[in-house]
Amino acid sequence: TPRFFSIHSRGQLLLYHICCFRDTIEFENGGCKMNNLKMTPAKENEQVETLSKLAYEIWNQHFVPIIGQAQVDYMLNIFLSPKALASQIASGNEYFLVSYADTLAGFTGIHAENESLFLSKLYVHIDHRGKGIASLIFQELVKICKERNLDKIWLTCNRYNSNTLAIYEHLGFEIVREEAADIGNGFVMDDYILEYKI
Repeated sequence: TPRFFSIHSRGQLLLYHICCFRDTIEFENGGCKMNNLKMTPAKENEQVETLSKLAYEIWNQHFVPIIGQAQVDYMLNIFLSPKALASQIASGNEYFLVSYADTLAGFTGIHAENESLFLSKLYVHIDHRGKGIASLIFQELVKICKERNLDKIWLTCNRYNSNTLAIYEHLGFEIVREEAADIGNGFVMDDYILEYKI
């Protein structure tokens, strides 16, 4: 029997604790810098390794109590191992390492498709939640959409994750449909599809 669990964006991390406030944004070395927060594209092998290690730490800290160690190991391997990340990047997915006050704080992953932006991952380390980092990242994603003439941001969120759904709705996302997807090893994603119109 498939097991259902709360995962954000096709097996990715939930979007946690968003504090909404405005901040300045400036570009630096191909990324963007928002006062104490900097987003740097992850393209080199060392950056991909760093991103994968951070994902390992976040998932083991947060998801083991929710879905168990076996599921965490499985999903880290198929979605967030260095090999999986490199394959995704080669296929056009974009990853950004996120630093806050010069300390690695999380990362995000996006992919443009059909005139929209798919927000596949948004991870913030437990030490940096509650600082408005996710909100600042979201502001930058909206800016990216405007620069690329994309008309919406969309993502998936588990149907039973009411707290996270409330956060997305607060940001302006709307539920547009439901989706159930088998991701292998007997696991099923039971999600809402949410969209944010630019």
